[in-house]
Amino acid sequence: MSTVMSGLLNMASLADFEPLAAVIPATKVEITVSCRNLLDRDTFSKSDPICVLYTQTVANREWREFGRTEVIDNTLNPDFVHKFILDYFFEERQNLRFDLHLILNSYDFLGQMCCTLGEVVGSQGSRMERSLVGIPGKNCGTIIVKAEELGNCRESVLMQFCGNKLDKKDFFGKSDPFLVFYRSNKDGTNRTEESEAIKIEVYDWDRDGGHDYIGEFSTSYRELSKGHSQFTVWEVLNPKKKKKKKKYQNSGTVTLLSCFIDVEVTFLDYIKGGSVFVCNPSQPTSLHYMSPYHLNAYALALRAVGEIIQDYDSDKLFPALGFGAKLPPDGRISHEFPLNGNPENPYCSGIEGVLEAYYQSLKSVRLYGPTYFSPVINHVARYASLVKDGSEYFILLIISDGVISDMAQTKESIVNASSLPMSIIIVGVGPAEFDEMIELDGDEVRISSRGRFAERDIVQFVPFRDYIDRRGNHILSMARLAKDVLAEIPDQFLQYVRSRGIKPQHSSHSSSSKPPPALVHPVHPLQTQI
Repeated sequence: MSTVMSGLLNMASLADFEPLAAVIPATKVEITVSCRNLLDRDTFSKSDPICVLYTQTVANREWREFGRTEVIDNTLNPDFVHKFILDYFFEERQNLRFDLHLILNSYDFLGQMCCTLGEVVGSQGSRMERSLVGIPGKNCGTIIVKAEELGNCRESVLMQFCGNKLDKKDFFGKSDPFLVFYRSNKDGTNRTEESEAIKIEVYDWDRDGGHDYIGEFSTSYRELSKGHSQFTVWEVLNPKKKKKKKKYQNSGTVTLLSCFIDVEVTFLDYIKGGSVFVCNPSQPTSLHYMSPYHLNAYALALRAVGEIIQDYDSDKLFPALGFGAKLPPDGRISHEFPLNGNPENPYCSGIEGVLEAYYQSLKSVRLYGPTYFSPVINHVARYASLVKDGSEYFILLIISDGVISDMAQTKESIVNASSLPMSIIIVGVGPAEFDEMIELDGDEVRISSRGRFAERDIVQFVPFRDYIDRRGNHILSMARLAKDVLAEIPDQFLQYVRSRGIKPQHSSHSSSSKPPPALVHPVHPLQTQI
């Protein structure tokens, strides 16, 4: 059985996610907060507001204070200076709560706003404006939250220098000079400003490591960067020689011949540039059993991954189609039917809408095997092949019980798709062996077909049973599932755009229309075993 969901995502996850915290975060983001038209609850002047940020742990849904801004006196429209620095993980749902208070003798509540970090990052320009709520019958004003990626300097600089008349340090020959760069940060940070001084020392290389000092000169990054358009010459000075010799001028000169600057773009650069990601997730003995007390494995996996992905879709409308069923009233076999029963508008509202359509379809159609992976992969690949500028990236989520009836064709489809802007996530449910699923995951051995190897690894497989919490903590176990299946998506996306020299767009989010629906395939109950 295979389940696939489709939706357009306006692509772009907290530290308090203790049980799941990654060793290395995807990146860090700086959150800036502003408010407009706050409630005036101060009798004699305007409010003196403060903003407190809370994050939520996945394990027990407990809100913990992450930090707070400064207090700004006498204003209803504060622009807080304090920044919140958060670890951002694409593959995690990171819940945030912003509480506004008035500082008097005690904290008077002014309103709050809840969201996810993904929603902020995925908003147009990484800027989200929402209404504050929490005081019945009152307009609490609005809050503006902005996200900006932080990180070490991402510019790589390739420079070519030449020396002239440098002091001779070798007894039998000329010098073998090399340069050593130093910078001095007055504020103790690691950030290099363009005007910050850079000291460059010149040495004569010796095989025994006892390199001879020739001299030094000072410059700045701004001055060095001019090397792409002009030659720059510095005098190399030796302070000791200059102090001892009155007629000393210099120990030679160093000329910058060229300077090439390349900016390493990151996953968030493409999100802010408007790249959209298209996500395509598709009786008690059946894995599809609709229990009144809990979700089945398919629904749990779909919700776990979908709730994170949907944060990057502006309207959260997902087209969902089914294939592999006999439809009423005549039992016609169909491989492409709308789960919500509306051929004119197959879109479902959010993940809950997709789940509702999935359950309704199980009540009205007769599931019909076998299970083919290649058609749905080719279906998504057809639309991915039309996008060549990096503005859209397709994510196909397949939830399956381990049976693949067209393994050879599936391999060929994956090899063909590996050159397209798409990734494939496979979640295996049920007790079956998943040898074929593991083979499709190219982490160890790159998948091949007819002598051709996949251009890059685009498949991630995880077995659902590895994430079942015996204590019944589905929230934590499904968060682990989503984290693992989504963890490779940013790298897979960056491999694609970098291999084709695609730079982030600097406009607002793409205004392209929704893609054609992908497929949801509930498998035939006879193919499952308990």
